[in-house]
Formats: sequence, C-alpha cells, structure tokens
Amino acid sequence: MPNADSDTYRIADEYVERAAALDPVTATFQGLVGHDSEMTDYSPDSFEERAEHARAGIRKLNTVVIESEADRIAADVMRADLALDVDQYEAGEHFRLLRVLGSPVQEVRQCFDLMPTATEHDWDSIAARLGVVPQGLSSMQATLEEGIRQNLVSPRRQVVACVGQAETWSGTDEAASRPFFTGLVERFDATGIDNPALRTTLAKRAERATAAYAAFARYLADDYSPHADEADAVGPQRYALFSRSFNGIDLDFADTYAWGWDELYRIEHAMGEVAERILPGRPLPEVISHLEADPNRAIEGVDQFRDWLQDLMDQTISELDGTHFDIPEPVKRVEAMIAPPGGAAAMYYTGPSEDLSRPGRTWYPTLGKTRFPLWGEVSICYHEGVPGHHLQIGQVRYLANQLSRYQRTLAGSSGHAEGWALYAERLMGELGYLDDPAYELGMLRAQAMRAVRVVVDIGMHLELAIPERERYHSGETWTPELALPFVVERSWFPEEFMRSEVDRYLGLPAQAISYKIGERVWLAARASAKRHAGSSFDLKEFHRRALDLGPMGLAQLERELAP
Repeated sequence: MPNADSDTYRIADEYVERAAALDPVTATFQGLVGHDSEMTDYSPDSFEERAEHARAGIRKLNTVVIESEADRIAADVMRADLALDVDQYEAGEHFRLLRVLGSPVQEVRQCFDLMPTATEHDWDSIAARLGVVPQGLSSMQATLEEGIRQNLVSPRRQVVACVGQAETWSGTDEAASRPFFTGLVERFDATGIDNPALRTTLAKRAERATAAYAAFARYLADDYSPHADEADAVGPQRYALFSRSFNGIDLDFADTYAWGWDELYRIEHAMGEVAERILPGRPLPEVISHLEADPNRAIEGVDQFRDWLQDLMDQTISELDGTHFDIPEPVKRVEAMIAPPGGAAAMYYTGPSEDLSRPGRTWYPTLGKTRFPLWGEVSICYHEGVPGHHLQIGQVRYLANQLSRYQRTLAGSSGHAEGWALYAERLMGELGYLDDPAYELGMLRAQAMRAVRVVVDIGMHLELAIPERERYHSGETWTPELALPFVVERSWFPEEFMRSEVDRYLGLPAQAISYKIGERVWLAARASAKRHAGSSFDLKEFHRRALDLGPMGLAQLERELAP
C-alpha cells in the first residue's frame, strides 16, 4: 500500500490545493470543492502565475525522496504533466485561447452545468459566480489583446466558432436562442426555494452575465477578428508540442499518418462484411440508410432518448459488475444528460466530484434533433459511460487510499482516457454486447471516424499529400476544404456533425488522433501481457491492474504495463 503521508503525496496534495485556487473553473470541472463561487482569472499575469506554480511543483518533485513504487509512479505522472504545461505556456499557446472546444470561452459557461442546485447555499454559490462572469470574460480579452501585440493569435475559423457560441449563450444569434443564464434563473424558480432577495440577485447577475457574453461576441467579431490568423494549420513544431500534450508520447507522424490510412481501409472492409449480414447483397450506403430510417431502431423524443441512454448505462453497469469488472458502489451512479445548445457537436463526459457527491455524467448535444436512430448510439454510450470514461475516471476518484490527489483529479492525457474509451467500445464487442450486426456496424462506424481523424488531423496540420493509392483526390495536399467532404463520406456521420468536427480538429491539434493512438497502446499492452502470461492470462485482472494505475501519458502507460 502507498504511504499517503509520503513527501510525494504531500507535494501532490499541496499542488492541487493551490491549483484549484488559481483556476476555480477547472476546479469545478474536476470536482474539487470550495471554489464554486469563484471565477478563474484568464489574464496574462494569471497564466504566468499558473506556469510558475507548475515550475515550482517540478522543482519540488526533483528533490523528493521516493519511498515506494506508488511514489515513483505518482511523481513520474505529475512531473511529466507539469513539464508539458510549462512547455505550452512558454510557447505562448495561452495567447491563442480561442477554439470551438476546450477553451475558456466554453468553460466559463459550461462550469454552471456542473454546479449543484439542490440547496439555497448551492444557489448562493451560483449567484456569486454569475456575478464574476464579466470579469472572467474581460480577463480573456486582456490576454487576447496581449496576443495581438505579440502576433500570437487564434485562427479565424476558431474565432468565428466562438462568436457563434457566445451569441447563442447570450441570445443574440440569428435564431434568437434563449439566453443560457436566463434558463438558470428559471431552474431556480423550479426548485421552490422561497428567497425573493436571492432570486432578484440571480436575475440581475444573469442579465449582466448575458450582456457580458454578448459584448464578448461583439469584441471577437469586430475588434479581434481583423487580427486573426488566416492559416488553420499549425505546422510541425507546434503540432509536435500539442501531440506530446494530448498523448504523452513521441510519435513519428509520417508513420502514424500511413497507419491511419491502413486502419481506415481495414475498418471499411469490416464494415462491408457486417453490412452483408444486415441486408445481403446491398451496398453499404443502402444498409446505413435502412438503419437510419428503420422505425424499430429509433427513438422519438429528446426525453425518451435520454431515458434510453440512462437505462442502457444502468443495465450495463449491473451486468458487467462482478463479471468483467468489480465496480465500486459509488461509481455505479452515472447520469445521462442532454447538453445545452451552443457547444460543439460531440458527446462528452464529465467526471464525478472528488468526494463522489456529484455523479459522473454523459452529455449528448442533440443539435436540434428529436429522432435518434440507435444503431450508432450503443457503442458511443459504452464509450462515454461504462466500461469507458465513467468506469475509468470514476474509479480513479474512488481510489483515495491508493493514488495521490493529483493523480485522482488533475492528471492524465487524452490518449490514455480516449484510448481506453475507444478500446472499451471494441471490448464490448468482444464480450458479446454488439452481437446485433446493426450495433456492430455502429461500433465500426465510430472506429472509421476515429481513423479518419488520424488521417485528416495530421494531414491538415502538416499539410501532407493524400496518398496516390487513395481514390479521393490522390496526390493533392490536405486543406480544410478537402477534408470536409472526405470526413462526411468516410465516417458516415452527418455533415452538420462532421463540419463541427473539422473545426475541432483544427482548433485542438493532435487531440483527435489520441483516440486511435491511445487504443493502439492499450491493445498492444494487452497483447503483450497475454503473450507473457500464456494460459494464465486473466483479462479482468489485467483491466483492474491497468485502471488502478490511474491516468498518465501513453509512454508511461507502456512502461508500467510492460511484463
């Protein structure tokens, strides 16, 4: 057992405490209590303060005495993460903070989705944070202005996307959406809490927060946009930095790009074989059209769809617990949610709070849909829920007696988390949960989309040529304009969704490749463990040991799982 009083664990705990105070919005996302009434300062000075906090953490770790194997792993995880944070800061990436997903523009709004609303005290915290939304946005503006002065600016495509989001949340978009913060006040009214003064405060501050987002949208459109970068591609140097941050491993991008094509072709062949089992003799497009239109394979109504997602997650937890995984009781609670409008198009997951009082949640953006074909949703639900993100992240929160506080809250890489979740989709097929060929085809479609990501993400940012063997514009250099028709055709997802995806790839370089890269590492680790153990290999035990390590970069995961 690790020594929770070791210097390594003490440093980790102190680091998390200070990090939460420096970045209260991230604290809310990570379930660190005590900061929900506060707003993160996104000014240049605050970014410098957070970077210095990371540097100080590295200095402390470099002098600590390692007392156990648990100490070694915890220190390695934290040191690697903090070094990448410093690298990003020193490269000036915080000045380019506008992107369609994963930027402060979204986080300041989305943190309210995760705040508790059961008690009057909860609403006091919401009111307090509402009151400082304008400061959060103005501090962002200060950093963007400094970025203009240093010629470190966001791409125009990402600026336009953020303008649209800010207009949606402020109700100033063309569709005249209901302002998000107005909806918060209506949620308070629905609680039945009798406190007119608090209600008045909420309403006034919601109005100011709404006005602040409207003003921020105007600033981005009128003042910042003329300075925006016309180029979407980040080039080799920046791409390598982003890849290390999201994957925690050094990659040969030419090799990875070629592998992405090979994976896409392999998956497309498998899709054709499965389609033959659904409608023998019919081409894949016809099979997919059939599944999309089949009334017996669809759910009508947003609330009904949310209920279906919840039932599927609850049933999956019940059936996997004790057979393929041992799921702790507090982790068996996960909530299916419909995401508020205005964000990116992809389904996402938010983890439970540190004390597990707030459950893990899956969030589904409907994009205005009210009809939901199910053939492609089952494996995505496994990805976001159990055995995917919720099992992985919820279990880590539960392991307070094994992992450092940093490991349980702030640690990890997209490659580790998304790689596991994509592996979990495939695993459910291996366990018999995708025996219906329609659901298997849905899983393969999701795999194809992730292989497409490897191809176009690397291809666009490094401006690579499309291989001569490929039928789609062979020999031409990737551009966003070439990417959109390709990703729609080869992922089999709707154009509206994939249009948002292309914006996402361009705004978060190398994050989209982390799914397939991570899955490749997880599969290789399992294969190596199986070869080493032979007939004594126990899949359940392999998963337990691997998940109990906690989040980390993929290079460390390879080392820790090596036989």
